Amino acid sequence: MQMTLTFLGATQEVTGSCHLLTIDGRQVLLDCGLIQGGKQDALRNHEPFPFEPKAIDAVILSHAHIDHSGRLPLLVKSGFSGPIFTHKATVELCEVMLKDAAMLQVRDVERLNKKRLKMGLEPLAPLFDETDVDQLMRQFVPLEYGQSTPIVPNLTACLSDAGHILGSAIVELWLGTAEARKKLVFSGDLGRAGMPILDDPTLIASADLVIMESTYGDRLHRSWEATLDELKSIFAQTIKQSRGNILLPAFSVGRAQELLYLFHLYAKEWQLSKWRICLDSPMAIRATQIYVANYRLMDDDFKRFTRLSPGQHPLLSNVDFIATTEESMELNEIHQGLIIIAGSGMCNGGRIRSHLEHNLANPQSDVIICGFQALGTPGRLLVDGAKSLTIHGNSIEVAARIHTIGGLSAHADQAELMRWYQYFKDAPPLILVHGEVEAQKVLQSKLTANRAESPHVVIAEHGDTLDLTALPKLNWQASLL
Repeated sequence: MQMTLTFLGATQEVTGSCHLLTIDGRQVLLDCGLIQGGKQDALRNHEPFPFEPKAIDAVILSHAHIDHSGRLPLLVKSGFSGPIFTHKATVELCEVMLKDAAMLQVRDVERLNKKRLKMGLEPLAPLFDETDVDQLMRQFVPLEYGQSTPIVPNLTACLSDAGHILGSAIVELWLGTAEARKKLVFSGDLGRAGMPILDDPTLIASADLVIMESTYGDRLHRSWEATLDELKSIFAQTIKQSRGNILLPAFSVGRAQELLYLFHLYAKEWQLSKWRICLDSPMAIRATQIYVANYRLMDDDFKRFTRLSPGQHPLLSNVDFIATTEESMELNEIHQGLIIIAGSGMCNGGRIRSHLEHNLANPQSDVIICGFQALGTPGRLLVDGAKSLTIHGNSIEVAARIHTIGGLSAHADQAELMRWYQYFKDAPPLILVHGEVEAQKVLQSKLTANRAESPHVVIAEHGDTLDLTALPKLNWQASLL
């Protein structure tokens, strides 16, 4: 039986997750994500798929974030007609996120084509539009956690809670026949133990091969207690002096809901009642409603809090939902007293761009960066100390205070990644994906140091194809095709 695994995305970078399983001629994708970052990164999404979309038999999607799901509409547009297996909550979130992505694709390409025409270049077509998303939604097969599901002949999958965002999944895969069965575990994006709202990532004991994300393989997050103290300090200083606004660029799914929950829990202690809290993102508003509807997937603390406070849902109180563009523009006329949560999380699109344009030059304002910032994004520039930022063609001085709160990350840090992997028995071979190469090298070194039987840990390169029949005793170089 022929079984191979090819790494086609999120190899030595964080975005564009995509891996191809082939089992006796059947082809199954693990994720099909959008490449994010700077302008050149975005253009890579227009390159042809390195496989024939019509030949793909099925897709297994780990979660709804765009860097994992964002090229699915293009896959459908290009001829893929098979099923897409994922958690039911991910299906709900994908409809919201991918329709928003389609709108942005159309708008961004219109803007880009004006420049290309002036340069004498051929215009680009949007990657996909809402029609493609509508077709995609008909191909989803919603699953529950713990539900064992046949995908194609000789491939069965089961999803477990990854604790990253609502519906995020670790994917367990059983390949081959009973007498020569292999088990692969794909981490997707791993969350963190003890974080609010969601359950902790599921620990899994057995595998012949593990494919693990490594976003924060080179660092440790601040403790949850220290993170709360840091947030309290920022709010206390700014609110006490009644100065400026506080901007929080936030991913619309996951981070926005986490912030709303914290603002509800600590409204009195952080004196938030003195300021107006605004969720300025139609997508985040819809995602919040999906979180509310999927109450049973939350952790015990969240459920307990909700039962004890009927009529005061922790994601819906103490916040103004800013739905229309006109309402959003009105916020730009207010120069102090606002706490604005807006997308996008890396500051490379969405309404946060306008709020930064109106607040960055104000030394009385604060910008709280509370999520991963990919290389080349405006958010990464702010984190790295940029003195100015170009927004809507204008150079804006960075005079506002920039705070980086790593403890809010929804990704496991180095210690948490190691703890999750080391729960596996017998140190199965480990392949690192979804991380910048320096972070991966540090994690690789940590995992293989000071152990009598060090695990076999490799960093996937784009295009690597692995012969899975060599499992469980994998010789990486010998097994590459």
